[in-house]
Amino acid sequence: MLELLNINMFFGGIAALHDMTFTVKEHSLTGIIGPNGAGKTTIFNIITGVYTPSAGRVFFNGADITPLKAYQINKLGIARTFQNLRLFTRSSVLDNVMTAAQNRYISSFREEKFSGNMTQNYSPDPLCWYNFLESCLHLGRWQGVEKRLRLNSLELLERVGLADRADQAAGTLPYGMQRRLEIARALALAPKLLLLDEPAAGMNPEEVLELNDLITGIHRDFNLTILVIEHHMDLIMKICPHIICLNFGAKIAEGSSGDIQNNPEVLAAYLGTEEGA
Repeated sequence: MLELLNINMFFGGIAALHDMTFTVKEHSLTGIIGPNGAGKTTIFNIITGVYTPSAGRVFFNGADITPLKAYQINKLGIARTFQNLRLFTRSSVLDNVMTAAQNRYISSFREEKFSGNMTQNYSPDPLCWYNFLESCLHLGRWQGVEKRLRLNSLELLERVGLADRADQAAGTLPYGMQRRLEIARALALAPKLLLLDEPAAGMNPEEVLELNDLITGIHRDFNLTILVIEHHMDLIMKICPHIICLNFGAKIAEGSSGDIQNNPEVLAAYLGTEEGA
């Protein structure tokens, strides 16, 4: 589904990524690990069009998406969460998800009828899209569309365990719940590929265990391809059958959790080596 081919990324004279090449298979759950500054988030920024690589190409479902803008890549079916939360903190939990769901709805209306990976009820009907006057007066077709968006968004909140917080301001949620809200908002875009950037950041051990179940459940139930960056090694080793390890902007290892745990370059990257060894 996703292929990075000989990606290089320079910021001034500093190489953030060097000759990065890997593939992500459809319906897989793949982890990316590495010390701070290894280039993990830079990879996500390149995949999603935030950065254009200095060299190399990115392919999604066989198409070259390297020159595309972020909004164009999103419309192709790639959604992400962020290392630093990007919620609408003063809006309600429900409104955060509905905003994303409505954006997908509009894109579907303009381009083609959407058949997503969520529930069977999540296929918007262009015939019931409302016009400008109806949106201003909250009448006519607006009511039907908004009702559908609300129900779909509540389904997602139920899926991530936040349905009882729907009316709460997003910024007042505990940090771990804000992380789950970001996942729900990304799912509202009905992606084919979901990128999770350190979803367990700020969570306690119990919350990390719950997140394990959430990610594996989403992967299974939504039939998604997921690529996850994480510093919590227990999470990555438990849920990801395939792992890519980076250090100083280069890939140093790739394989199963057992392969990664026993790789001397990975151990050196995380633990260092004794002088003179």
